Amino acid sequence: MSHSATADTPPDPGTEAEVDADARALASTVRIRILRLCLDEPLTNREIAERLGRNPATVLHHVRTLVDRGFLAAEPVRRGARGSREVPYRSTRKSWRTPGGPGMSRILIDTFLEEVALVDPSTVLTTRLGLRLDEAGFDELVTRVNGVFEEFAAREPDLDATPYSVFWALHEDVTRRTAS
Repeated sequence: MSHSATADTPPDPGTEAEVDADARALASTVRIRILRLCLDEPLTNREIAERLGRNPATVLHHVRTLVDRGFLAAEPVRRGARGSREVPYRSTRKSWRTPGGPGMSRILIDTFLEEVALVDPSTVLTTRLGLRLDEAGFDELVTRVNGVFEEFAAREPDLDATPYSVFWALHEDVTRRTAS
């Protein structure tokens, strides 16, 4: 049973409206990239805009959306180089636990393509494999791969280590269907 939120009661994260609002907040390659940038270190809106090569005002709109939905958290205010007030933001990792809405796979693919375009192609490790799996084999593959991802996602980040991104996709290969 859902209830309306008051100043003291946060909205029920399981309501359809909340799930839809979270999905809309994640429905942007810019927002997904912001979450990745703020994963290991808190960044100010200006720093995020610089790293993305975007206008700070546009980025601020995305940052506010992510903060409002709980995907980013503001850290204590700090003073910038010229004494200005700066608010750094850090990813809460909520996106890892949030189911994507319609089209989420496409947004993640587009985000991956934007990010991989920034690096030397010879440094990108890729694998493409054609399989034929029954339901049990499919379930086993998904369970084992998700287990590896969960294990690595739970590790404390070593800020001195090299940052990597992992993108994995599994889809039916409709071009290999046998004629019935």
